[in-house]
Amino acid sequence: MANCASMSLAEQAALAQFRGDVIRPGDERYDSARSIFNAMFDRKPAFIARCTGVADVITAIRFARDTHLPVAVRSGGHSLAGHGVCDDGIVIDLAPMKGMRVDPKAKTAVAQAGLTWGEFDRETQAFGLATTGGRVTSTGIAGLSLGSGSGWLERKFGLVPDNLLSIDLVTAEGDLVTASAEENPELFWGVRGGGGNFGIATSLEYRLHELGPMLVGGILLYRIEKARELLPGWRDYIERAPDEVGGAFALVTAPPLPFVPRELQGQRVAMLFFLYAGPIEHGELAAEQVRALGEPDVDLVDSTPYVEVQKLLDPGSPPGRHHYWKSENLNELSDGAIDALLAAAERVTSPHTFIVLEPKGGAISRVDDKATAIGGRDAKYTYYAMAMWEDTAETDTHVDWARELGAAMEPFAGTGVALDFLSETDDDRVRKTFGPEKYARLVELKRRYDPLNVFCNNPNIKPQH
Repeated sequence: MANCASMSLAEQAALAQFRGDVIRPGDERYDSARSIFNAMFDRKPAFIARCTGVADVITAIRFARDTHLPVAVRSGGHSLAGHGVCDDGIVIDLAPMKGMRVDPKAKTAVAQAGLTWGEFDRETQAFGLATTGGRVTSTGIAGLSLGSGSGWLERKFGLVPDNLLSIDLVTAEGDLVTASAEENPELFWGVRGGGGNFGIATSLEYRLHELGPMLVGGILLYRIEKARELLPGWRDYIERAPDEVGGAFALVTAPPLPFVPRELQGQRVAMLFFLYAGPIEHGELAAEQVRALGEPDVDLVDSTPYVEVQKLLDPGSPPGRHHYWKSENLNELSDGAIDALLAAAERVTSPHTFIVLEPKGGAISRVDDKATAIGGRDAKYTYYAMAMWEDTAETDTHVDWARELGAAMEPFAGTGVALDFLSETDDDRVRKTFGPEKYARLVELKRRYDPLNVFCNNPNIKPQH
């Protein structure tokens, strides 16, 4: 425990059992320890409790309860809404908790909540196994597993919550509970999509699948003038493609990287992300079908390690940028929706901004909608307006762009969009996302496991209607 001399006697007594670091204002590590992925948030907690294990998590939450401090829980720090840090409270930081065990015979993995998806994939790929995981490798496993659970493999293997077998949680009272299909099944239903409303995830058990280490994947880059013809063709292809085909269609600014022709660098382009979650020979045939939609200006689709495909978005998503996102599920990709997306791409306000369309269906849609709290399983697509910039003075300009695109896409929106992909949520949005039946079940769980709403730094489910 750090900085004991600067704590009161009461604080020292309360944290006497804490083995990890306690970082406070004035510590030389404080600013780096409180920073998160989204630089829009510059919050200053009273304590950052860096936990080494479950006992530390229990100690930290009981300390927060006894001192009435606000609580934020941090795994990878990727919360778009800044929920991983708070002002004048305690950040319970799980990042040091990186234990993991893969059982290749049973095809399961048990992982502590401080792991990132890059670290998780490294361990599972040693055995040619994988499960659906985040598209940016520095994303923490816990937040995504409790929230949307979206990733490149979702059409083949389902969402991350669909592959959870059990989860250990520390409740607001400081009790450790396990949730699975056999133990506390109602809680298990709720945490898969209900986010961090019911406790702090400390350990998660996943179902794994045979995949890799090599597969066919990569990106195809097209001049922006090809987008209007390419996008309807991709839509028609992806809606009849086998489950093994994953990826996304994006409208971006071409980066100044060696693989991009000089005349395209800094220009708006269309980008196809492609992954085939199956045998390489089948993936090569599928890739040829995608290439037939239009000749790409840059072709980087090839046989490649799965862990490298997982890193495709990393260069465009470094920590320290400002982020403001809008997102909706789409029941169809109509011509009107395509027009709205292409018009927004012409007005983009930052070279770092993405407009992304992700195809759904496949294994996602075959899970009973009532099986988990997460919804929107009948959606065919999810779109994202991902405004990203570096200069704080430009914030209003970029936020306005994302909101304008959000308004333009409202007529095409479905239901059940993942709340962790939104920069702003309110009570109405939370209720609408889950729908009345699921929301009522979640409220009952909240009353049981967190009646005082200690875990409120999230897309919050309040313990009362």
